[in-house]
Amino acid sequence: MKNKLIDLNNHLFAQLEKLSDDDLKADQLQEELARSKAITGIASQIINNAKLALDAHKSINDGLIKSAPEMIGMSTSDEKKIH
Repeated sequence: MKNKLIDLNNHLFAQLEKLSDDDLKADQLQEELARSKAITGIASQIINNAKLALDAHKSINDGLIKSAPEMIGMSTSDEKKIH
């Protein structure tokens, strides 16, 4: 996978910097606010997906489940790396 959570973090901070620009005109600010809302919505889903994958890793390590559900996208070799 090309994108990492650190990339998401960088995008969120870049957007925060755009919103902090005192030179933004009212219409530009509204546009950035709309963009921020879209970005945070997508970011929330990415974070939720990452949490789900982390919870699956933890459950395997704790012996609560034998393997992650196929939809998580962890292969058997990935699961062995966890232990």
